Amino acid sequence: MNTSRRAAIKELLLEKPFVSLKELEVMFPEVSSMTLRRDIEYFEQQGEAIKVRGGARSMKFITTSMEDSFHQRLGENMSAKEKIARRAIELIETGRSLFLDSGTTVLTLASLLPDERHTIVTTGPNIALELIKKNQAIVNIVGGMVNRDNISISGNQALRFLEDINIDIAFIVPSGLSIKDGFTSGNYSECELKRMVVEKARRVVVLMDTSKLDRSLPFTFCQLENVHTIVADKPLPDDITRAAIEAGVEIIVTE
Repeated sequence: MNTSRRAAIKELLLEKPFVSLKELEVMFPEVSSMTLRRDIEYFEQQGEAIKVRGGARSMKFITTSMEDSFHQRLGENMSAKEKIARRAIELIETGRSLFLDSGTTVLTLASLLPDERHTIVTTGPNIALELIKKNQAIVNIVGGMVNRDNISISGNQALRFLEDINIDIAFIVPSGLSIKDGFTSGNYSECELKRMVVEKARRVVVLMDTSKLDRSLPFTFCQLENVHTIVADKPLPDDITRAAIEAGVEIIVTE
């Protein structure tokens, strides 16, 4: 291991949101591409980068908080979150394979979920702890890096875990929804994970209080046509309602 080379790569990751493999090959012509890929994997294991096609994304830029912290959101809109969670539970049949996203709305859902036989995968450590209070559910949690802001696990390890999982119903919580950008997230790594879940799930249910409306964060994980149901606490704006109906999305309003 060349410590000076890795020190130089670390400096790049602190300065730039993306470092390409080609850039590293120019900087370090004396080593092979395979060695440089191992360097990228090293920084991913250290939680300082995410390996992506053609290089690495710096976690310094990815994890800069684009969203309010979990603890700040925990006490907000609790009545709306409970209504959304109770209505979402009505969509679940016993024995299904479920994916539960991270977030305060899903934590409420987990606490209210009846003690029935389900196989559940979640990205939220706190949600897994809530679920294991029940006796019948089989609870799986993905492995990977924990985001402190929203207590969610993501990264390549999490993606690899999900590759082998079948999902009947996925309950997803976006950070924003707009006509222009679709459903968005403030964290690139979590965006990639949500995108995979949306692609794998037979039914995608978005849980969304209306504070998320007309809000666009940096990373889009899906569009209206990629989801099946939206459960919201209040009626959606006319333009979003029209677009959702045109996309064949079922809209459930709790009020």
